[in-house]
Amino acid sequence: MATRRHDSFQSVSVRLDGKNYSYWSYNEIFLKGKKIWGYVSRTYVVPKNNEEGDAALIDAWKANNAKIITWINNSVELSIGTQLAKYETTKDVWDHLQRLFTQSNFAKQYQLENDI
Repeated sequence: MATRRHDSFQSVSVRLDGKNYSYWSYNEIFLKGKKIWGYVSRTYVVPKNNEEGDAALIDAWKANNAKIITWINNSVELSIGTQLAKYETTKDVWDHLQRLFTQSNFAKQYQLENDI
């Protein structure tokens, strides 16, 4: 019997290399299709530990957040991924990449330095 592979870590065909952020960020559609874009948009926030059972919700949130960060790390070049280790939430990682590569001067500088 064939087993169904869980695809939460499935990679996409586009790797962020510093020159293709606009195209790479289109992977938002991938995250929306998995119904996990809310971690990036902060629609889904860490539940407060106020009531019994909240610990399980917090654990689930942390697990999903970690899966998305892992997916992002697997979809960027190593030189970019090493900069992401300081961030704890998917939102912070995504925002960092957006700031880094949508500022036209810095993106161009990164591209030129990388090409050299």
